[in-house]
Amino acid sequence: MSSEKLLELAKSRAPADRERLLLGIVELCDAGDGAPAMISPEIQALLNSIFLGLVAGAEREIRKRLAEKLSNVDWAPAALINVLALDEIEIARPVIAASPLLKDADLVRLLVEATVEHQIEVARRPNLGPSVVCAILDAAEPAVMTALAGNVSADLGPPELKRLVAHAREIAALRPPLSRHPGLTDDLALQLYVWVGQALRESLADRFRLDPKRIETALAQAVSESFSGAPASQGSVVMARDGEREAMEKKLIEKLYSAGQLRPGYLVRALQEGRLSLFTVALATLGRFEMSHVQRVIDSDRPELLGLACAAVGIDRSVFPSILEMIRGLNGGFPGGGLDGAKKAIGAFGPVSPQIAATAFRQAALSV
Repeated sequence: MSSEKLLELAKSRAPADRERLLLGIVELCDAGDGAPAMISPEIQALLNSIFLGLVAGAEREIRKRLAEKLSNVDWAPAALINVLALDEIEIARPVIAASPLLKDADLVRLLVEATVEHQIEVARRPNLGPSVVCAILDAAEPAVMTALAGNVSADLGPPELKRLVAHAREIAALRPPLSRHPGLTDDLALQLYVWVGQALRESLADRFRLDPKRIETALAQAVSESFSGAPASQGSVVMARDGEREAMEKKLIEKLYSAGQLRPGYLVRALQEGRLSLFTVALATLGRFEMSHVQRVIDSDRPELLGLACAAVGIDRSVFPSILEMIRGLNGGFPGGGLDGAKKAIGAFGPVSPQIAATAFRQAALSV
């Protein structure tokens, strides 16, 4: 579409023409690099004066396409990029991840004003600066700090890692990414050691050549403080209480659900991060299922029941095989049934409504 045609559309007040104008600008992005040299001064002025108004009335798919096309450019109006970054998460994600127009102040504002899902994407953004890292640590949102712990390009020095390790005493999800972080020191590794599972303990001991005597002392101190009820000293490690992780995960999921932010995509992301218990809590909450029913099905030989639960919460048939594979990898091969069971599970995504799938799951789970 020529510049003259875009200018002509810009003069029209008809909704259809305004939609065509927005699509015309998208075509400019599709046609080449989107560099300012390709756009006349008149069109550049239009970008700054009317683009925000066009986007505000645009359909979701058009906003999503714009976010994808504009996520890496440096010529788009900064105000537009900030608007897209505050849009629903599927639209905002590419902009938050890569836009050079989002400065540290913009990212901090997202941490204050946007949803937890937006905050997680901020924490995953490459090369986060000190002010953004500090804002994340001050807010102390567990899921956001966990994403930050896995971002090895963020500006995390020993003081920031020390704060994360301190939070890891209560937030189990922080421990795996922290144990792998390249900036972890010997002293911080020793603190993590008494918290993590056996596999991560072996990894930490091999990586840092931890002194067995120091390990024994740290373990003894942690056990003593745990049983005496004495408050932990600054920087010390205490043992996790039974059910502590589950309680924190349930609290997080309830918060997301109450805010309308718990969606099927969150379940997939939990598994990708190796957090099976978080997936279980999220699936039970999203489907309004009994937690014990979901857990029994995951530990059973009937993957088709897991398929019913996933169908009931809106997970697509094409995604389920990956979900089943990830769960089996995290749960010792369960739910069982092998390839035949996996094929049978796909049948759960039949031509029935989510409500019927949910009812069928609740009835079938009683017999597991």
